[in-house]
Parts: sequence; C-alpha cells; structure tokens
Amino acid sequence: MKKVKFLEYCSIVFVFALFSCDDTTKKTNDTINISPEANESVAVSQKIDGHSSQNTLDWEGVYKGTIPCADCEGIKTSITLLEGNKYVRIMEYLEKPDSSFKDNGAFVWDEGGAVIIIDEGNAKQSYKVGENVLIYLDKAGNQIEGDLAVKYRLMKNLSDSNLENKKWVLTELMGKEVKSSKDGKPAFVMFESKETRMSGNNSCNLFSGGYSLKSGGRIEVGQMMNTLMACDNMDVATQFMEVIQKADNYTVVNGVLHLNKARMAPLAKFTIGK
Repeated sequence: MKKVKFLEYCSIVFVFALFSCDDTTKKTNDTINISPEANESVAVSQKIDGHSSQNTLDWEGVYKGTIPCADCEGIKTSITLLEGNKYVRIMEYLEKPDSSFKDNGAFVWDEGGAVIIIDEGNAKQSYKVGENVLIYLDKAGNQIEGDLAVKYRLMKNLSDSNLENKKWVLTELMGKEVKSSKDGKPAFVMFESKETRMSGNNSCNLFSGGYSLKSGGRIEVGQMMNTLMACDNMDVATQFMEVIQKADNYTVVNGVLHLNKARMAPLAKFTIGK
C-alpha cells in the first residue's frame, strides 16, 4: 500500500516538473523571439536621438596634412569641408613635378554619422571625422594602426574670429603711414576662414592665396597670385606684397592688426574697414 502511494507521489512530481519545464521553455522561446525586435527598436532610437560627429562636431573647415605615399615623399593634402556636404580637395605628390590634383563636389556620411565618403570616379576615399581632425581610412574602412598611424591624420586649421572675415585696410607699411591712392582704392586684406584664403588689393592689383593659422599667433602664408595691372606708383604695391609673404605672426589689439616677422617691429598695420 505504501509502495502504491509512493509511486502515485512520484507520478505527480514528474507531471509537475514536466509542465514547469514546458513553461520555462516557452518563456525562453518568447524572449528569443522578442529580443531582436526590441534590440532593433533601441538601435533605431539611438540613430534618431544619438550623438554623432555629423550632428555634434563643428566639422566645417580646412584640414591639412601629408599622407604617406608608396612611391613618393608623401601626399600633401588639403580638404575643405563646407556646409551642404560640399568639399574641395587638393593633393600634391611631393618631389613629383606636375603631380597636383584637385577635385570638388559632394561627400556623403556613413550610416553612423562618423565617417565621410568622397567618391569621385576611381578615387573613393573614406575619412573618420573627429574633434578637429580627419583620419584617413584604408580601403576596408579601417584606421591604419602602428607607428605610422599619426601620419594619416589631417588636422583642422585653427581659426581666430578677431582676425578672420574682416576687411583690414592698410594704414602703415614698414613704419610709414599709408594713404589711399588717388583713385580711392585703399590697400586691404581679408582672411576668409571657410577656405583659409586671403585676398585683397595691394593698392594696384588684386591678390589671393592660402594661409594657415598656428598656435601662439603664428601664421603661414602661401604663395600669392595677383593681377598685373600697371599703376602710377607701384612702390606701395610691391612692398605690400613683400610684407605679406614675409609675415610669420600677427597680433590684433584694440581693432588694430599687426603683421610681424619674428620679434621685429611690425611690418604692417591695418584697421577694420567697410
């Protein structure tokens, strides 16, 4: 009798355990079925509300550096990123004559908003966008690692709102006062931050060229191009262009711009014009 009761007891326990396992399995299966949808929902939410280089960084500007090259000393590269996802790219293969390359157009962001892709013909290239830096990526879209990793970085040019995007009218040149010419065209210069281009009038001819701002108020001026008109007095024009090319640092104090060479007396002084 006791044996029968014991068998009945075991049967009840077995049935209870069987239903418990079935219920656990069902819950586990339900979790597996629901989880991917939940994860996808979270991922979509992150894409909509999450931060990325595209929507949080001040990525517009000019980035410069020299990328390693297999058969040359390096590729001097300048990339200007503009609003509307536009770009201008200039590449120069060092120690190779007539090997400069320039293109422009529109770039696209990757899905995560962290990488821009320039795809012009056969020159598809990706760059990771960081704080004041563009990082050149390999063909698979990965960062280059190792000792040369730092060589694949294009650094963003510094900017200075006290200097840039203003019209600076020349008032003094090599310690001498400068007055407007008879035709009323004052010598002036403007530093345009978006494309890091400087341009102006040397009192006779128009000129333009590139520049880079460095830390500590230093400035690096590229080769200037200018028109070739003949004027009555070319002294100011000639000296002005020489000063522009010599300058390696600047100061802006109380609305007056000084272009300097090392610690010498100011080469030129300017005030803000209209």
